[in-house]
Amino acid sequence: MYASKAQGPLKRTALYQLHVDAGAKIVPFGGYDMPLEYKDQSHTESHKWTREKASLFDVSHMVQHMISGALAEKFLMKITPSSISQLSPHTSTLSCLLQDPSGGIVDDTVITRLGKDSFYFVTNAACRDDDLKFISKELDKFLDSAGATDDKIDWRTLDQHSLLALQGPLAAEILQSSIFVDEDDKDINTDLSTLYFGNSRYLQLKLKDETSTPPLLISRTGYTGEDGFEISIPGKHGDDSGLATMTAKTLIADGSTVRWAGLAARDSLRLEAGMCLYGHDISLETTPVSAALGWIVGKERRSKDTADFNGASTILEQLESPKKMAQRRVGFLVEKGPAAREGAEIVDPESSNTIGKITSGLPSPTLGGQNIAMGLIKNGYHKKGTKVGVKVRKSVRKAEVAKMPFVENKFYRPDSKGKA
Repeated sequence: MYASKAQGPLKRTALYQLHVDAGAKIVPFGGYDMPLEYKDQSHTESHKWTREKASLFDVSHMVQHMISGALAEKFLMKITPSSISQLSPHTSTLSCLLQDPSGGIVDDTVITRLGKDSFYFVTNAACRDDDLKFISKELDKFLDSAGATDDKIDWRTLDQHSLLALQGPLAAEILQSSIFVDEDDKDINTDLSTLYFGNSRYLQLKLKDETSTPPLLISRTGYTGEDGFEISIPGKHGDDSGLATMTAKTLIADGSTVRWAGLAARDSLRLEAGMCLYGHDISLETTPVSAALGWIVGKERRSKDTADFNGASTILEQLESPKKMAQRRVGFLVEKGPAAREGAEIVDPESSNTIGKITSGLPSPTLGGQNIAMGLIKNGYHKKGTKVGVKVRKSVRKAEVAKMPFVENKFYRPDSKGKA
């Protein structure tokens, strides 16, 4: 799923040579040459390593954005359905960029408030061109309707920044050992045990060459269902442009606890965690409600008086009358045999009529090879335990609608067992 057809010259992240040196199989994805897996670990081994220890993912192909200004919050509230105004500094929310008036998902994103009028958000590499056109067009419309000048909102992409994701049960221990503690600055909390899922901080890391990084934005988040962090790294470090490389080498130094992982493991981990991949499980054809993401619509934004975001009328109607939706995103457990892959038809086992399609699917490494899948199914067939058939190759395999996530998420929260 993660290998995509190349379209024009491919870009390379700042860490490309590290992946080559580590024996990575490189494939085109999102306009970049990206590591799929590494020679010292199979896909399944890398997946399980992440679940049991920690893996480092280069996700620098993702698009990082900064947006600030007096009207930045209001603009984000226009193009997304989330309660951006309720975010405290250094807290994040999953959200979606929405098309108007359909409410279709332009892209999914994580938005972080950094300060009163400043925000950081990340979008998908494969959607880069469409996202930039969408945001630019929406921004022009917004400023025009508000009668505001360009200086009210400053939006830019952080094209020189890298992004690392350290994921797994040992991620906090590994990262904590690399935090730089300045004894003269008591105002900075460097204790990661007080940094919870969905929160972020600017922290410095100690590098292998005995220097320290500038303050880096470190967010407790990820795309694997495991505890973990994403680290945004500026493109230059003094006279050396290798800050991302030095940071990665520092984190990967102990090969007994942390190893590189590629797109293959990232895909199977996110599917087990019930997380969507844009262009597959969600698209312009799905709204947050039909995609089982209705929870991202802020509670105080669900009345006609407060719902002023793109596609609001469509989305409010779906929230109020979900039975009227044509389809829904659900999970499936599929019987033993060849996996149900993207595009496979879902059928009614009695009539054999097509009632949906698989959008993602594979054998789950964590569940001993149990075939799991995600798909869009006709409304009415979406309830847990509903028996369906899935056309795999020339056979119809038995399947049933299942609750997601398939593997329990282990996000670090204030009420996590044995913690905080």
